[in-house]
Amino acid sequence: MPLEDPLEEAKRVLAEARRSKIVLKLVGGVAVYLRCPSAKRPNLARRYIDIDLVGLSKQSPAIRKLFAQMGYAARDRFNAMYGDRRLIFNDQENQRRVDVFLDIFEMCHTLNLKERLLIEGSTIPPADILATKLQIVQIDPKDYKDLVAILLDHEVGSSDDGMINGKYLAKVCSADWGIYKTITMNLGRLAGLMSDFQLGEDDGRMVEARIKNLGKMIEDEPKSLKWRMRAKIGERVVWYRLPEADKEVVDSRMPGSEPVKHG
Repeated sequence: MPLEDPLEEAKRVLAEARRSKIVLKLVGGVAVYLRCPSAKRPNLARRYIDIDLVGLSKQSPAIRKLFAQMGYAARDRFNAMYGDRRLIFNDQENQRRVDVFLDIFEMCHTLNLKERLLIEGSTIPPADILATKLQIVQIDPKDYKDLVAILLDHEVGSSDDGMINGKYLAKVCSADWGIYKTITMNLGRLAGLMSDFQLGEDDGRMVEARIKNLGKMIEDEPKSLKWRMRAKIGERVVWYRLPEADKEVVDSRMPGSEPVKHG
C-alpha cells in the first residue's frame, strides 16, 4: 500500500517501475527535493504532497497495471479519455494523487520529453525540471523556491552531465516564441526576487550569474522562422494556456466526480 511520506513513496514507485522495466521519471517538487541538496535548506523548504511523473505512452497499459498493484485507484474516466498522454491515480488513504504525463508535459506550454526520458537518472534532467517550472504563467512561491534550489546546485552549461543544459533550453525556446516568452519572463522575475530568499551574498551572486548566463544562451540562439513570425504578433494574442482547477483526489466511482481536463 502507498506510504504516508510522499518522498519515500516516490522512491518506492520508482523502484517498482525499475523492477517492472517501466520508464518513469520524477518531475515537480519531489524531483527537485531528491535531486537538489539545497531544497533542504530552511529558507527553501516547502511542503510536498502529490507525486508527478513522466513516462512513455507506449507503456501506458503497463503503468496502469503497476499502480493498481501498488494500491492506487485509477481515475477511470479521465484515464479512459486521456490515457494516451496523461494518467491520474489516487491514493485515497493518504489523500494524495499521482499524475503521470506520457511523452509530453502539457500545462501552460507543451514540452516533448520523450527522448529526454532516455537520459540516466531517477528524475528528468535538471534543464527539463527547470523548464517545467519556468513554463508556469501564474508561478507561485513554492515554484520560485524550486527554481532557486535547481540553480544553486547546477551550473549552466551545454550538456546534461550534472548541469543545466542551457544549449538544449535555448533550442527549445528558439523553436517556440510562446515558450520563449514565458521562460524569459519568469527568469526576469526570479532575478528580481533574489533578495527574498536570504541566500547570502555569495550564493545570491552565483544564482544571479546563472540566470544571466542562461538568459544570454536563450537570446543568442538563432530563432526559427515560426518563432520570428509569432514574435511579430507578440502579446496581442495570448501565447499560453491556463490549466483549469481540479480536485486533488476524487473517487472516480462516484457519479459526477471526474475532473475537468488540465492544460
